[in-house]
Amino acid sequence: MSHYLDIDIRPDPELTSQHLLNGLYARLHRALVQLGSQDIGVSFPEHDDARPTLGNKLRLHGPETSLQALVATSWLKGMLDHVKVLAIKPVPAGTSHRHVSRVQAKSSPSRLRRRAMRRHGLDAETAMKRIPDSVAEHLRLPFVVLGSRSTGQASFPLFIRHGPLLAEPMSGTFNSYGLGQGATIPWF
Repeated sequence: MSHYLDIDIRPDPELTSQHLLNGLYARLHRALVQLGSQDIGVSFPEHDDARPTLGNKLRLHGPETSLQALVATSWLKGMLDHVKVLAIKPVPAGTSHRHVSRVQAKSSPSRLRRRAMRRHGLDAETAMKRIPDSVAEHLRLPFVVLGSRSTGQASFPLFIRHGPLLAEPMSGTFNSYGLGQGATIPWF
């Protein structure tokens, strides 16, 4: 992770910053899929787990050539009035590192009930008694709302966790959302 690129969301009187971030992130996801990139990671330097919000800045991390290849595509078409794209810069020396990863809540109660009915031959009433709605896990993490073209899912929240600060980087790859389970990004 030698370089980074900051993209700031500009205030808009008609659109919330969260709405703009959702659109920006969806475009980034499509671009990473098209490029087949596994070496570009993301972070949200203004994130706040307490509120929870991701803030108004998206930071992309990666080799300079990969970031240049991304910038050379038209992935920001239609967003340029809403964002400020800064220059690609080298990562400052002596930075900390952290994992930025996707967190998924445990399955919904209705899904767990359907699975129990299918696997264990339960009827709907018995499944409802064994798996009440109260077992649903509710995450209190910041998220973006995305749709998936690959699965056809209309929209879903992509919950994002910024892990603890680490002294040393960990190598690995990033998925098409720019998130990695093992790989870290520089944090500054």
